[in-house]
Amino acid sequence: MINKLLLLSGLLFLTLTLFGQTIHKETRLYAEKAGEELKMDIYKIESESQQPQPCLLFVFGGGFKAGTRDAELYHPYFNYFAKKGFTVVSIDYRLGMKNQKAPGVFNNKPIRNAIAIAVEDLYSATNYLLENAEALSIDPSLIIISGSSAGAITVLQADYENRDNRPSADVLPDDFNYAGVISFAGAIFSTEGTPSYTQPPAPTLFFHGSADNLVPYDKTRFFKMGMFGSKPLAKKFRSERYPYMFYSMEDIGHEVSEYPIQEFLPEIEQFINDWVFNGKQWMIDINLKDMLRKSDTSTTPGNYYN
Repeated sequence: MINKLLLLSGLLFLTLTLFGQTIHKETRLYAEKAGEELKMDIYKIESESQQPQPCLLFVFGGGFKAGTRDAELYHPYFNYFAKKGFTVVSIDYRLGMKNQKAPGVFNNKPIRNAIAIAVEDLYSATNYLLENAEALSIDPSLIIISGSSAGAITVLQADYENRDNRPSADVLPDDFNYAGVISFAGAIFSTEGTPSYTQPPAPTLFFHGSADNLVPYDKTRFFKMGMFGSKPLAKKFRSERYPYMFYSMEDIGHEVSEYPIQEFLPEIEQFINDWVFNGKQWMIDINLKDMLRKSDTSTTPGNYYN
C-alpha cells in the first residue's frame, strides 16, 4: 500500500510539473518478422525526474486488415495520458486479414491466424519494453494494454492466453503479467466456450455497443467455438469475482471502438487509478443510453471485408 501511495504521489507531482510541456515522440523498431519491420511510437514528456512511469500500450483497430499506429483519431488518447505522466506506446502489428474474405463460424481459420500473429507481435513489443524498461524509465510492473476493435481483440486475447498459461505466452517472462486491460469493442476467440482463466485476469475496462454488428457484443459461436464479446466476458468476470468495469453503450454500433478514446478520457484515467494503482476489487456494470447520439449499425463482417 505504501508503494502505491508513493506512486500516486509521484504521478500527481508529475502531472502538476509536466502540465504545458511538450510531448516528445520517438519511433523505434522493435521486431522484424517475415520481412516486415514492426515499429512503435513512444510518447512521453521528458522530465528531470528519473522515476519510472507506468506504460500505456495501445493496439490500433482496422479489422486486422488496415489501420496505422499513429492515426490522428488516437492522438487525444496518447496526449492525454502522456501529460498525466505515462509513457504511451503505440505499436505496429502484422495484418493477417488483408485480402481475406469475411470471417464466420465456418470460415474462422483466417481470423484465428490474424489474432494469433497480432498477439505474437504484442508479446514481442512487450518484451522489447521489458528489456529496455530502465532506459525508457518504464515501470515493468505497470504495463497496461489497450486497444480499439481488432486491437481490443488482441489485448483481451493476449491477457487471456497469458493468464491461462497458453504456449503462445511462453515468450513472456514467467513472472510477468499485464497490470490492466482496456478494451474498446473487443472480444476473445475461444474453442472452449466462454473463456475460463487459470489465473485471475488483469483488471479490465470494457467499452462496447449493444448494437455492434462487426465485433460481437454478445457472442457468435458454433458449439463451444466462437467469438465471445464484452457481455459474456463481463458476466464471466462477475461470476468469478474478477475486478472489472463494463460500459455497455445501449443501441450503439461499432463506433464505440473509437469515440470513448476521445470522450471518456477522465473515466479511463479513473479506472486506472482505482483498479490498477489502488487495487480496488470492484465489479461495476454501467448501462449507458445516450439519447442524443445516432448510431450506424449497418457495418457487418460481410460488408466490411468484401
